[in-house]
Amino acid sequence: VAALQDEKNSLMSENEIMNDRLEQLDDSLDDPNTMVAKKYFHAQLHLEQLQEENFRLEAAKDDYRVHCEDLEKQLIELQHRNNELTSLAEESR
Repeated sequence: VAALQDEKNSLMSENEIMNDRLEQLDDSLDDPNTMVAKKYFHAQLHLEQLQEENFRLEAAKDDYRVHCEDLEKQLIELQHRNNELTSLAEESR
């Protein structure tokens, strides 16, 4: 029991130390002058830029998909028209 109580006290002490370190890290993120905070905000800004770029590319992809579908429809219509004209040309020969 004594050994378990010693281990419990040791773990509680270690837990307090870890909580203090966590609070220090949280405080350093709130201070815009620290290197960690600068890197964090830079990474966050970069992430937002990448998300905007991704959104723009997705919209462009959708536009190209619609344009491609239109071109495919035109191709099918032109192939049918070509077949009709070919058959009319054979008839007139």
